[in-house]
Amino acid sequence: MTVTDVMRTPMRLLRGLGPWRRSPRRFQPFSYTAPDRYPWLFTFVRDRLGDGPDRRLLSFGCSVGQEVASLRRLFPQARLKGIDIDPRNIAEARALRLPGVDFAVGDNTAGEDDGAYDAIFCLAVLCNGRLTVNGAERCDPVLHFATFQAMVADFARCLKPGGLLCLVTTNFRFRDTDVAAGFDVALTITPDQLAPDVIFGPDNRLMPGERYTDVVFVKR
Repeated sequence: MTVTDVMRTPMRLLRGLGPWRRSPRRFQPFSYTAPDRYPWLFTFVRDRLGDGPDRRLLSFGCSVGQEVASLRRLFPQARLKGIDIDPRNIAEARALRLPGVDFAVGDNTAGEDDGAYDAIFCLAVLCNGRLTVNGAERCDPVLHFATFQAMVADFARCLKPGGLLCLVTTNFRFRDTDVAAGFDVALTITPDQLAPDVIFGPDNRLMPGERYTDVVFVKR
């Protein structure tokens, strides 16, 4: 099944599958993932941070654990954690029995310590593919910029100074958030590396033709 096929799944098939489906912090209704989906990103982070037992990495929206498995291969010594809103995904991820990895069910990072992580990956999570497929002019009431802003602000709290925030495929621009003032851009990619997802502004209105290519940010 392709990503496009997944995005066209009838909404009736997504209803009634548990209260976590209705969380206001659930952006992405689909759990599509694949092994080594972002090799260029993971390699960039490894080269920037290095590996070691003192490194801590978080995969937020880890789905069934393929992203964490890819990170484990590049960071064999680091401590890794994956969080996902879907308890069934976490059950599958735990079944991988990855060494030195913790998986948890959650829709936010409120339970994580201040300055706990060297890098946080949030990849194709803070977006909703239906907004692109359906040609939406506004993202609300499906998504709200205020929710995005609150979530990335808490990611920032969880990062160490010098830590990396990796945001790939979102429906909003990190630079529009208040917390972005405390970060510098560490990696910009080319438009052809982006998924086709559309961008909305802080007013929740579509920004026609906008392509946001900043994807990694370093905390000052």
